[in-house]
Amino acid sequence: MGKKYCSLTFDDGPNVAAGDDTMNRMLDILEKHGVVASFFLIGDKITPENTKVIERAVKMGCDIENHTWTHPDMTKLTREQMIEEYNKCDEAIIKITGKKPVLFRPPYICVNSLMHEVIHVPFICGHGCEDWVPERTADERYKLMMENTQDGVMYLLHVNEGNNATLELVDRAIPVLKEMGFEFVTAPELYKIKNVPMEDNGENWSVVA
Repeated sequence: MGKKYCSLTFDDGPNVAAGDDTMNRMLDILEKHGVVASFFLIGDKITPENTKVIERAVKMGCDIENHTWTHPDMTKLTREQMIEEYNKCDEAIIKITGKKPVLFRPPYICVNSLMHEVIHVPFICGHGCEDWVPERTADERYKLMMENTQDGVMYLLHVNEGNNATLELVDRAIPVLKEMGFEFVTAPELYKIKNVPMEDNGENWSVVA
């Protein structure tokens, strides 16, 4: 039986400048378990105060991807506004990492055909566990996460302010998934391992297979 792979993907960081340390605490958990992840960042949160946590993620082997500049529902924007939201986030990330993001996660997983016309990288949706709902406990999130577990899955998670239940969830899930035979890789690595071209084909990806 071949190896199984999965990718943890985290939205909505970083928030250090707002006095929140959720992304750093998530990096602590990833470091403890020796795994990497992909972080889809909101561009206007990429401030000087937040630079260190981004640099730390990159140094650990994580990758930094595009989650727009201000987190709007892109389906309500004009073509020009879409391009601005995407390009400004790309530029902010490149200034810190030196690398152009190769993936895009649309806010609220809202997508239309115009977005695919103007953004030419894979759209990553991922399998969520409703961790954007504060009332969802870590146990409920864990159950939903495990229900969506399969080879090539990209988990949709959040490091937004004070998301302690997701910190608990990830700390619990990583050893279980390792025991199940999963290896953790970044989302771009998942495409390479599965020999899937990293191009926008109009699909909204949750599993790379």
